[in-house]
Amino acid sequence: MSSSRDGRRSRDPRRPGAAPRSGGPVPRGRPSRPRSGDPGRTPREAPPPRRPRSGPPPPPRRPGGGGPRPPQRRPFKRGNARRRLHIAGILMTVVLMVFAGRLVQIQAIDASHYAAAAEDMRLTTIDIPTTRGDITDSSGNPLALSVEAMTVFVDPVTVRDDERGTVIDELTERLDLDRAEVAGKVDAEPSRYQVVAEKVSPAAWDEIEALGLSGVGALTDYKRVYPDETGAADLVGFTGADGHGLEGLEAVMEDTLAGKPGKQQVETGASGVQIPMAGGLSQEPEPGKDVQLTLDRDIQWHAGQALAERVEELDAEGGSAIVMRPDGEVLAMADYPTYDQSEYADSEAGDRLNGAVAEAFEPGSTNKVITLAGALEEGLTTPESVYTVPYSVQIHDRTFSDDHFHKTQQLTLNGILAQSSNVGTIKVGQQLGPQRLYDYLRDFGFGSPTGLDLPGENAGILAHPDDWWGTQLPSISFGQGLSVNAAQMASVYATIANGGVRVEPTLVAGTVGEDGGLTPAEDAPSRRVISKDTADELSRMLEAVTGEHGTAESAQIPNYRVAGKTGTANRVDPETGTYNGGHTAMFVGFAPADDPELVVQVVLHNPQDQYYGGEAAAPVFTDIMSFALKSEKVPPTGTEPTNIRLFGGG
Repeated sequence: MSSSRDGRRSRDPRRPGAAPRSGGPVPRGRPSRPRSGDPGRTPREAPPPRRPRSGPPPPPRRPGGGGPRPPQRRPFKRGNARRRLHIAGILMTVVLMVFAGRLVQIQAIDASHYAAAAEDMRLTTIDIPTTRGDITDSSGNPLALSVEAMTVFVDPVTVRDDERGTVIDELTERLDLDRAEVAGKVDAEPSRYQVVAEKVSPAAWDEIEALGLSGVGALTDYKRVYPDETGAADLVGFTGADGHGLEGLEAVMEDTLAGKPGKQQVETGASGVQIPMAGGLSQEPEPGKDVQLTLDRDIQWHAGQALAERVEELDAEGGSAIVMRPDGEVLAMADYPTYDQSEYADSEAGDRLNGAVAEAFEPGSTNKVITLAGALEEGLTTPESVYTVPYSVQIHDRTFSDDHFHKTQQLTLNGILAQSSNVGTIKVGQQLGPQRLYDYLRDFGFGSPTGLDLPGENAGILAHPDDWWGTQLPSISFGQGLSVNAAQMASVYATIANGGVRVEPTLVAGTVGEDGGLTPAEDAPSRRVISKDTADELSRMLEAVTGEHGTAESAQIPNYRVAGKTGTANRVDPETGTYNGGHTAMFVGFAPADDPELVVQVVLHNPQDQYYGGEAAAPVFTDIMSFALKSEKVPPTGTEPTNIRLFGGG
């Protein structure tokens, strides 16, 4: 390539726009102007000076001419290619090592952990029902028991299409269900577990199982059964749908009866429904213990029947009856109205109330025995002591009188109790005084829970002597101004029958384990309240109540000596707070009087027409006591009643 005189490279004539070579043909077209400084250009031909332009200076021309240079860009500094590949390789190696390490950790080091976690996501532990312990009487006769039942279910996924109609028809007919509901469960895919019916008898399930229906299965469960007409519904109570005790002894003894459920793992499907077939048993269920009561089933049933008949006959609001041994063992505790434990949802709360402990009432004349017991124990009087007893007496602003009008008479302490004189008892109470009377009431169990630990117990009301006003001492002396429940009152007479030693009433004899052995309950607390001499004197005095001149001849039982006491108390009207709410009729006693074996307490709430204790309640006492003496095979009394003096003077 040649160079021009000015040292610039000449244009290549082979490229468009290039300068022609020296000596070559002149190109056609407009002649080119000679450039300044060229040999052939004259001064006249020099171009005028250019005016300066505003803005940035023109771009520099390329060497050798040919127009302005294009805008200069900052050159990209490229690194070394090998270096870049080396760095990229290191990074990829690090990433792959992290992934590989994580895979090793998951699949090798922590494999068991993640496998367990994955399994936990679809496996759940559920409780396996266990057998609830039975409640029995003292001879092992059931008052409440658990029997095997079945929970029938379907697995919709495994029900064959050609059997769908048959499955629906058979389950509907055999289990007496709504067809549309059964069809909905059979079609409930993707669910794997749909409960069709609960508490199905094993016999009914055996018939269904024999059909070999696809997708139909059953789990073993238990249901609570209460034998008909035990007369113990208010005492025993019932369990709920989940098998846990809700009322009565079922609730009180829950921890003993319930046992411990087993554990089973079940698979949880995509819909969240448990599939019991997929898991395994992880813990065996532990059955509950049987609870053996002191009750006698036959006596309990008879007491309930006799009480119900009398309540209905006298159109009373209700009543209770208790049969007890002198040592506090309860053989029967009946209440009316009552209910069907198997249909408890259809009953009212009042029907389920165990009135023997939940219903508090004024004890009336049955309380007089405590006033006399205190005076005898303190040596303030004797059974033969004579009192002048008018029909009525004025104390402060109140007049107290006996139930029946009589002229002023001379009565011994025996006669005061036999005639149930309010005025005579007030005189004895004044001898005893407020504090000592209160102390004996407490010692006999008033104002404190019975120890039976039954739901809804009402311990009654017994104010402290510091809170008594002017007429409180005479009122409390003959059974007004305080309240008790039937079990407390029965315990008073059991104490006398037990020679003056009070033993807290008991219902539970013990628990029975799987081996059938009885573990006895702890002995009930006991304490001496009065001496045996005082108790014997009271027994003779109480026997006179059922004698010829007493208030309860209707309580006599052929061939047996009977000691007891009538009681008639006014009921407080809750709306007015006055004694205008009817009456409470009572009778409580024991037999045989000379060697007591059984105590019976009967309470009737607001009976109509006949409301005196000797008329309304004593016949029920006689009925129940007669049956109980025969049931317990108590031999007839071989002695005659002691003649005691009721009246004094000439």
